Amino acid sequence: MTAEERRAAILEILAQSSQPVSASTLAGRFGVSRQLIVGDVALLRAGGASIAAAARGYLLQRERQGLLRQTVCRHRAQDMERELNIMVDNGCAVLDVIVEHPVYGQLTGALQLASRYDVQQFIRRADAAQPLSLLTEGVHLHTLSCPGEDAFARVVEELDRAGFLLRREE
Repeated sequence: MTAEERRAAILEILAQSSQPVSASTLAGRFGVSRQLIVGDVALLRAGGASIAAAARGYLLQRERQGLLRQTVCRHRAQDMERELNIMVDNGCAVLDVIVEHPVYGQLTGALQLASRYDVQQFIRRADAAQPLSLLTEGVHLHTLSCPGEDAFARVVEELDRAGFLLRREE
């Protein structure tokens, strides 16, 4: 298989998958190194492929159904799991986390979390790293994909009740 054929096959695998696919999984499938897959994905992106890298692997970005909304939150690192579970329990997918860094500007981390299982897997991986929100004293945004305004309203209400929602007057 040529490198071009492998890259086309990677795109096909990502197009057929509803879950992130890790570089290690792709490397095993093609009998190459993980680093070669990382390079392939970089080349695919440079060629215009809309591939997101999340903590659990690569995803082909698709048109989202439903509403896209953002929340602005502030909490301690140990509250991250509770915050994310509030969002997914109310039917919204957490697409990313965004912080405003004083030197680098906006930093965005792809999350792609849609269930408690996704949150649990993310939290397990995050144990070995610091969350982006530590750079901003806990202040961060999340982009959510919600099935409707009612789901988003539930998320906002529960985040506010938990003390995680950042209010304009703060």
